[in-house]
Amino acid sequence: MIGKFVRLIVGGVLLASSILLYIKGFTGFGVLTTILSGISVLFHFKNEKNLMAFALIRKNKLQAAGNLLRKVKHPEKMVKSQEAYHYYLLGLVEAQEYKKAKAEKLFKKALNTGLRTGTDQAVARLNLAGFAMASRNKKLAKYHIQECKKLDKRKMLTEQIREVETMMKRI
Repeated sequence: MIGKFVRLIVGGVLLASSILLYIKGFTGFGVLTTILSGISVLFHFKNEKNLMAFALIRKNKLQAAGNLLRKVKHPEKMVKSQEAYHYYLLGLVEAQEYKKAKAEKLFKKALNTGLRTGTDQAVARLNLAGFAMASRNKKLAKYHIQECKKLDKRKMLTEQIREVETMMKRI
Protein backbone atom coordinates (compact mmCIF):
# COMPACT_ATOMS: atom_id res chain seq x y z
CA MET A 1 0.00 0.00 0.00
CA ILE A 2 2.80 2.39 0.85
CA GLY A 3 4.64 1.61 -2.40
CA LYS A 4 1.79 3.08 -4.43
CA PHE A 5 2.23 6.52 -2.95
CA VAL A 6 6.03 6.74 -2.86
CA ARG A 7 5.99 8.16 -6.39
CA LEU A 8 3.46 10.80 -5.37
CA ILE A 9 5.57 11.78 -2.36
CA VAL A 10 8.69 11.99 -4.53
CA GLY A 11 6.72 14.07 -7.05
CA GLY A 12 5.55 16.41 -4.30
CA VAL A 13 9.05 16.85 -2.92
CA LEU A 14 10.39 17.53 -6.42
CA LEU A 15 7.61 20.05 -7.04
CA ALA A 16 8.35 21.83 -3.77
CA SER A 17 12.06 21.93 -4.59
CA SER A 18 11.31 23.26 -8.08
CA ILE A 19 9.27 26.09 -6.57
CA LEU A 20 12.16 26.86 -4.25
CA LEU A 21 14.55 26.83 -7.21
CA TYR A 22 12.29 29.26 -9.12
CA ILE A 23 12.22 31.58 -6.11
CA LYS A 24 16.03 31.47 -5.74
CA GLY A 25 16.45 32.31 -9.43
CA PHE A 26 17.64 28.95 -10.75
CA THR A 27 15.08 28.72 -13.53
CA GLY A 28 16.84 26.00 -15.54
CA PHE A 29 17.04 23.64 -12.59
CA GLY A 30 13.48 24.60 -11.66
CA VAL A 31 12.22 23.52 -15.09
CA LEU A 32 14.17 20.27 -14.84
CA THR A 33 12.76 19.39 -11.42
CA THR A 34 9.24 20.34 -12.57
CA ILE A 35 9.56 17.89 -15.48
CA LEU A 36 10.92 15.19 -13.16
CA SER A 37 8.03 15.85 -10.78
CA GLY A 38 5.54 15.46 -13.61
CA ILE A 39 7.14 12.19 -14.74
CA SER A 40 7.03 10.85 -11.19
CA VAL A 41 3.32 11.64 -10.87
CA LEU A 42 2.60 10.28 -14.37
CA PHE A 43 4.21 6.95 -13.52
CA HIS A 44 1.98 6.70 -10.47
CA PHE A 45 -1.06 6.58 -12.71
CA LYS A 46 0.55 4.91 -15.76
CA ASN A 47 2.72 1.92 -14.93
CA GLU A 48 5.93 2.03 -16.98
CA LYS A 49 6.01 -1.72 -17.59
CA ASN A 50 2.47 -1.61 -18.95
CA LEU A 51 3.42 1.27 -21.24
CA MET A 52 6.51 -0.53 -22.54
CA ALA A 53 4.57 -3.78 -23.00
CA PHE A 54 1.86 -1.93 -24.93
CA ALA A 55 4.49 -0.44 -27.23
CA LEU A 56 6.02 -3.89 -27.76
CA ILE A 57 2.61 -5.41 -28.54
CA ARG A 58 1.99 -2.68 -31.12
CA LYS A 59 5.33 -3.61 -32.73
CA ASN A 60 4.21 -7.27 -32.68
CA LYS A 61 7.00 -8.32 -30.29
CA LEU A 62 4.72 -10.45 -28.13
CA GLN A 63 7.44 -12.59 -26.57
CA ALA A 64 9.29 -9.54 -25.25
CA ALA A 65 6.04 -8.00 -24.00
CA GLY A 66 5.11 -11.23 -22.23
CA ASN A 67 8.51 -11.46 -20.58
CA LEU A 68 8.25 -7.86 -19.42
CA LEU A 69 4.73 -8.32 -18.01
CA ARG A 70 5.64 -11.58 -16.27
CA LYS A 71 8.41 -9.76 -14.37
CA VAL A 72 5.79 -7.85 -12.37
CA LYS A 73 5.65 -9.66 -9.03
CA HIS A 74 2.57 -8.09 -7.45
CA PRO A 75 0.20 -6.50 -9.99
CA GLU A 76 -2.46 -6.19 -7.28
CA LYS A 77 -0.35 -3.41 -5.73
CA MET A 78 -0.81 -1.22 -8.83
CA VAL A 79 -3.51 1.39 -9.23
CA LYS A 80 -6.72 -0.52 -10.09
CA SER A 81 -6.99 0.65 -13.69
CA GLN A 82 -3.33 -0.21 -14.32
CA GLU A 83 -3.84 -3.60 -12.69
CA ALA A 84 -6.71 -4.24 -15.09
CA TYR A 85 -4.57 -3.25 -18.09
CA HIS A 86 -1.76 -5.47 -16.84
CA TYR A 87 -4.10 -8.46 -16.89
CA TYR A 88 -5.54 -7.35 -20.24
CA LEU A 89 -2.14 -7.05 -21.94
CA LEU A 90 -0.95 -10.32 -20.44
CA GLY A 91 -4.18 -11.94 -21.65
CA LEU A 92 -3.51 -10.69 -25.19
CA VAL A 93 -0.01 -12.16 -25.07
CA GLU A 94 -1.21 -15.49 -23.68
CA ALA A 95 -3.96 -15.69 -26.31
CA GLN A 96 -1.39 -15.22 -29.07
CA GLU A 97 0.76 -17.94 -27.51
CA TYR A 98 -2.24 -20.32 -27.59
CA LYS A 99 -2.57 -20.62 -23.82
CA LYS A 100 -6.37 -20.51 -23.82
CA ALA A 101 -7.10 -21.32 -20.18
CA LYS A 102 -4.63 -18.80 -18.80
CA ALA A 103 -5.72 -16.08 -21.25
CA GLU A 104 -9.37 -16.63 -20.40
CA LYS A 105 -8.65 -16.21 -16.67
CA LEU A 106 -6.65 -13.06 -17.34
CA PHE A 107 -9.38 -11.48 -19.50
CA LYS A 108 -12.01 -12.24 -16.85
CA LYS A 109 -9.76 -10.77 -14.18
CA ALA A 110 -9.20 -7.66 -16.30
CA LEU A 111 -12.94 -7.17 -16.79
CA ASN A 112 -13.65 -7.70 -13.08
CA THR A 113 -10.87 -5.34 -12.04
CA GLY A 114 -12.18 -2.63 -14.35
CA LEU A 115 -10.97 -1.81 -17.84
CA ARG A 116 -11.67 1.83 -18.54
CA THR A 117 -12.51 2.06 -22.23
CA GLY A 118 -15.40 0.31 -23.87
CA THR A 119 -13.23 -0.75 -26.80
CA ASP A 120 -10.83 -2.61 -24.51
CA GLN A 121 -13.75 -4.25 -22.75
CA ALA A 122 -15.18 -5.23 -26.14
CA VAL A 123 -11.86 -6.79 -27.22
CA ALA A 124 -11.72 -8.77 -23.98
CA ARG A 125 -15.33 -9.91 -24.49
CA LEU A 126 -14.60 -10.86 -28.10
CA ASN A 127 -11.68 -13.00 -26.99
CA LEU A 128 -13.85 -14.60 -24.31
CA ALA A 129 -16.47 -15.36 -26.96
CA GLY A 130 -13.81 -17.06 -29.05
CA PHE A 131 -12.71 -19.14 -26.08
CA ALA A 132 -16.32 -20.11 -25.34
CA MET A 133 -16.78 -21.17 -28.97
CA ALA A 134 -13.63 -23.27 -28.80
CA SER A 135 -15.11 -25.14 -25.86
CA ARG A 136 -18.46 -25.52 -27.73
CA ASN A 137 -20.35 -23.26 -25.31
CA LYS A 138 -22.60 -21.44 -27.78
CA LYS A 139 -24.79 -19.79 -25.14
CA LEU A 140 -21.84 -18.15 -23.39
CA ALA A 141 -20.33 -17.13 -26.73
CA LYS A 142 -23.62 -15.42 -27.71
CA TYR A 143 -23.67 -13.59 -24.39
CA HIS A 144 -20.14 -12.27 -24.87
CA ILE A 145 -20.89 -11.25 -28.48
CA GLN A 146 -23.98 -9.30 -27.37
CA GLU A 147 -21.94 -7.54 -24.68
CA CYS A 148 -19.23 -6.85 -27.24
CA LYS A 149 -21.74 -5.24 -29.60
CA LYS A 150 -23.00 -2.99 -26.79
CA LEU A 151 -19.50 -1.92 -25.83
CA ASP A 152 -18.21 -1.29 -29.37
CA LYS A 153 -19.56 2.23 -29.78
CA ARG A 154 -17.05 3.26 -32.47
CA LYS A 155 -17.78 0.15 -34.56
CA MET A 156 -14.10 -0.77 -34.68
CA LEU A 157 -14.72 -4.46 -34.12
CA THR A 158 -17.70 -5.04 -36.44
CA GLU A 159 -15.70 -7.17 -38.88
CA GLN A 160 -14.29 -9.38 -36.12
CA ILE A 161 -17.73 -9.71 -34.52
CA ARG A 162 -19.15 -10.78 -37.89
CA GLU A 163 -16.41 -13.39 -38.26
CA VAL A 164 -17.12 -14.84 -34.83
CA GLU A 165 -20.88 -14.91 -35.54
CA THR A 166 -20.36 -16.79 -38.82
CA MET A 167 -18.10 -19.26 -37.03
CA MET A 168 -20.76 -19.63 -34.36
CA LYS A 169 -23.32 -20.66 -36.98
CA ARG A 170 -21.11 -23.63 -37.88
CA ILE A 171 -21.26 -25.01 -34.34
